[in-house]
Amino acid sequence: QVQLVESGGGLVQAGGSLRLSCAASGSIAFAIHMGWYRQAPGKQRELVALIARSGSTNYTDDVKGRFTISRDVAKNTVYLQMNTLKPEDTAVYYCNADYGLFDRWGRGTQVTVSS
Repeated sequence: QVQLVESGGGLVQAGGSLRLSCAASGSIAFAIHMGWYRQAPGKQRELVALIARSGSTNYTDDVKGRFTISRDVAKNTVYLQMNTLKPEDTAVYYCNADYGLFDRWGRGTQVTVSS
């Protein structure tokens, strides 16, 4: 059973950067999508970025031009480079692996952006 572990969260000032990592215990090569989601207090979990098996990427409008999703298939790791962070980016960030018949979630990593 594939397990996902996120890391790289923390406290950063507005305008700063963080790089999140999501390490999978199994191969991500077969995942239809790998994605990053976030959930702010009192809000629903929302999609931040996706990377497809083909390598194509998609982003929610709020993060376009600031965040970049990438992957290292050999390391079974997905990354989220976050630049020009804003206080509204504060949330718990979750990694997701969609294998079609099932998907897996990590436990999340907290990102806090101070103004």
